[in-house]
Amino acid sequence: MASGILGQLEQVKANYGEGCAEAKLALLGRIAESRLPSARAVLRLHEVLCFLRAYPDNARLLARVEGLLERFRRRADVRRHRAALADTGIAGTATHYRFFWMTARWLARRWPARLRLDRSDSEAADSIRTALPLLVTPAEAEWLKESNAPGYRALDRLRGRSETDAVFLVRRVEAMPGDSRTREAFYDSIDASCVLAPGAETPSRTREKTPLAQVVFQGAALRRGRPELREQIALAPRAVRDVPAREGAGLIEFARGILATRARDLDAFGYGDAQDVRVVEDGRGLAFLVNGMVPERRALVMASYGYVTLQNGVPLGYGQVDLLGRIAAISFNTFATFRGGEAAWTFARLLAMSRFLFGAESFSLDPYQLGKKNDEAIASGAWWFYQKLGFRPQSAEAQRIMRGELARMKADPGHRSDRRTLRRLARASVFFDLDVPHASDLGFGAALGARLGADLAARWGAAREQALRECAREAMSITGLRSVAGFSAGERLAWTRWGALLVHLPGISRWSVGEKRALVQVVRAKGGRRESDFVALFNAHPKLAGALRSYVAGGE
Repeated sequence: MASGILGQLEQVKANYGEGCAEAKLALLGRIAESRLPSARAVLRLHEVLCFLRAYPDNARLLARVEGLLERFRRRADVRRHRAALADTGIAGTATHYRFFWMTARWLARRWPARLRLDRSDSEAADSIRTALPLLVTPAEAEWLKESNAPGYRALDRLRGRSETDAVFLVRRVEAMPGDSRTREAFYDSIDASCVLAPGAETPSRTREKTPLAQVVFQGAALRRGRPELREQIALAPRAVRDVPAREGAGLIEFARGILATRARDLDAFGYGDAQDVRVVEDGRGLAFLVNGMVPERRALVMASYGYVTLQNGVPLGYGQVDLLGRIAAISFNTFATFRGGEAAWTFARLLAMSRFLFGAESFSLDPYQLGKKNDEAIASGAWWFYQKLGFRPQSAEAQRIMRGELARMKADPGHRSDRRTLRRLARASVFFDLDVPHASDLGFGAALGARLGADLAARWGAAREQALRECAREAMSITGLRSVAGFSAGERLAWTRWGALLVHLPGISRWSVGEKRALVQVVRAKGGRRESDFVALFNAHPKLAGALRSYVAGGE
């Protein structure tokens, strides 16, 4: 009985118009107190409720859905199937994951009583046993070397009774000398599996919602058609709001929780900058939460922004925009719950947002997004999703395969690319250009690092710290910068990092005074409050971009 009602609810959840809200309310009323027979059925009901919260017909339906989600963890069938529902993100269930350092540290600080190690992970036990002598006092390290205590037992001997094993490990790594990168590398090398036990305030998909905008009810059918990308990209978002730092910190935590419940991590959120958070309102209930990264974690030339896609405050997906010049490399992830929604339109509005905020004119999707080492993208036919929107490969091999598949589809409209073909197509990036293609810049950062590394090695060998100090002073002399006394800590860090590059740029000594002053502002912006300011200043300095390309190509 309950399973039949659930099936009907799934069939009508995305129907809108006259009588649809009433039909959904009636089905919700019938299933609210029923007991579902399996964990799978419980999960299906949860996903329907999350979908209806994002796309509600009216206020009455939304209130009913919110009430059901608020009480969801107390359902008898949730309690009964709690173990089988682990890792679904449903309130009241546990999440198992090898959280990376940035997330493990955050969880240990926010919910120390809820985070513990997953002791079924025998490989991590050996890694912990090897790491512990470096994390404790010399006397304890001596005992560890002499004893045969296995990793988890040794850890229990060393940790306090009031702290969990995971929290002890995180806190000891936090106390290590070095910087955030060395601690991150050390912790991630242990690669320990953790369990986040459920609690009243721990992240869960059931509670995921933020009131960033007024709710817009879905009075008409969802936009299922295919948008014209050029038209959409030309339409600016409705409004952009700068978020105060305190609110920004809370929104970044919200984004981190969204990924934690799905056993995922993203550096852009883990190292998100509360000073650089914006909410982009796009109309029809759609919004983007966008944040930059703290200065010490920014790349040398590439700029990166994380984003969460929101529909009426409910997260539909997430991703990252990496910017170099006027090209934006896009990662776009829609959560499975909402793939029956308006994914193509949401993607189009993401590109419009990227153009409006960052000045992007060319867009790319890397092979992972298309299916390389990504079975989920292969199963969803991601490559053809983007191809139908106008993205095209530059790879000759991918173009050949695409033409062959298009010919087969023309001869047989029912033809679909098989998994092997999709994997071959996904070996190369695809692109969409508004004007002149900028795709040649892809991979620029790695090539720049290789060239700079060779030059630093030739002159300073292993003395990289000395190299950075001397290059920073030499760069000041070259550009005419007298002092960095007025620079913020982030700006001084950016100058130190860029100095090693500036002294090697071909022809920089012959630049005009104005060009050198503008260069100083570009570098300063890299460590400033908002990395998008760096993007704008970089794009306004074509001589700098040309010199960088010449340097990478081996020019003098």
